[in-house]
Amino acid sequence: MVNTPTQTISPQAKEQGFLKVFKKVTRLISMVLDHQQVMDTIVSSLPELLDIDACTIRLLDMGTNSFVLGAAHGLSLEYLSRQSIDTEETMEMIKSGYPVAKVDLDEDPTYRDRDAAAKEGIKSVLTLPILFQDSIIGIMRLLTKKQRLFTAEEISFSMALAEQVGVAISNGRMFKEMANQVDFMNEVQKISSMVNSTLDMDSVLNTIVQRVPLSMQAKGCTLRLLNPLTNQLELVASYGISETYLDSSNIENEKNVTMVLSGEPVAIYDISTDDRVLNKKNMMKEGINSLLAVPIKVGNEIIGVLRIFSDKHRSFSDLEVNFAVTVAEAGGTAIQNARVYQKINLLFNQIEENERFLSDILDCIRPELLVVDNKKHIVLANKVCLQRLGIDEAEILGMEYHELCSADEDGGACPVEDVFRDGKPATYEHKVELDDGEHWFERTASPMFDEHGNVEFVIEIVRDITTKRKLEKEQIERVELQGVVELAGTVAHEINTPLFAALGTAQILEEDIEKQELIADVQTIIRNLKKISELTGKMTEMTGFERKDYVGEANIVEFK
Repeated sequence: MVNTPTQTISPQAKEQGFLKVFKKVTRLISMVLDHQQVMDTIVSSLPELLDIDACTIRLLDMGTNSFVLGAAHGLSLEYLSRQSIDTEETMEMIKSGYPVAKVDLDEDPTYRDRDAAAKEGIKSVLTLPILFQDSIIGIMRLLTKKQRLFTAEEISFSMALAEQVGVAISNGRMFKEMANQVDFMNEVQKISSMVNSTLDMDSVLNTIVQRVPLSMQAKGCTLRLLNPLTNQLELVASYGISETYLDSSNIENEKNVTMVLSGEPVAIYDISTDDRVLNKKNMMKEGINSLLAVPIKVGNEIIGVLRIFSDKHRSFSDLEVNFAVTVAEAGGTAIQNARVYQKINLLFNQIEENERFLSDILDCIRPELLVVDNKKHIVLANKVCLQRLGIDEAEILGMEYHELCSADEDGGACPVEDVFRDGKPATYEHKVELDDGEHWFERTASPMFDEHGNVEFVIEIVRDITTKRKLEKEQIERVELQGVVELAGTVAHEINTPLFAALGTAQILEEDIEKQELIADVQTIIRNLKKISELTGKMTEMTGFERKDYVGEANIVEFK
């Protein structure tokens, strides 16, 4: 609705006045780069420049498709806090790019905020769309407490001024966005440097959840990772959020989480009205009003979800979303590195445990054990071997085999050399003179092959077979002497038959001989035959023997 003024001012004077105001506003806009400062400066300057009482600027929130107060001057907080801005018809016209002028608001029965306008003393208002590149980015409202009729020229000038405001706001936003982008890039670099400077998982997670909300001036942050076994999200780190909320929060069925797990970030302006949030009650109780959720990725694989919470209603900019996504990706790489490090540590611990277990087993083996690689260096020796050689493990590992075991000690035969040459197991025995006497050793070498069938390692086992050798010698002697015992019994049995016959004959002759001298000879024969009989009796009853040392190297055997 366009009105005609009651007093007449020359067109030339109006044009000069408009030009003066336009230059002043343009100069003012060019001097200020921060778009909030631009808006504050404009709303505080226009009332004097245009002879109005108040001015407001509201910016279009793309997330909610509503106009949010950006700056105001000359109005009470109560009036600015009302739910509606103007009639639906007016707002539709504004969104279409047309200005709307109204008078006598406090008396218009169709104006829904008539009482609020009357209380504030507002009578006239000119609502102008703020355009930038043919797109509406906000509205500017010029308000008066006296009746003001806006001419077509005034409206046209105000539209041009509003366009300049749009340029100023866009430039200010652009400048601020560039400044924010630099800040965010620096922050991304810092966070990336911090999370990649450590392989400790807790440090990586805590750095992410602490730095991100501080950088974005948000309330707090949570980080959840997918458990590869259950494919369920598990909370691994949080910041700025109470334990009560975390304990009562179940996000598995949250639509925003499902969307994030598909690979796209989700920004929610008002969690109380957004159907992508199910846990509204607990979030509102926690003081959360807006939410940004982004996926944590490693390559193309999604491994978790990072959620940033704001205690103010907030429309997250593309720059903020990109910042969160970039940090989440850097964090994903750091998390993956920390996970790999944990696995490597676990593997090393398992290897060390297995090595200790194997070492304990090898140390319990009574024979000496050596392992030699294909370069003929010693790579393993058990405790028995180390004790006999009188050296420690650090000294023997890496030692060349020929330094420890010369092939000449058994006349040139070495089982290890034979295995490396022929690829077949080899066994040799050799005699060594030690302080406690002569010792015999058995050396057995066995090959271990690589995937190509070449000898990669040789395992040598050395056994002291001195006791075995002595037992074998004694066994042989025992068998030989046992044969002697058995032979003695046989001989005694064979001697007894003629012996008894001769003894009987001698006894008969003793009775028949009359000459005394002959009787004495026969009696001597009888005594000797009886002694022989006693000896053969002992030989028959003999069950064992005992070897005894005699003079020099001779031995005698005492029969049992």
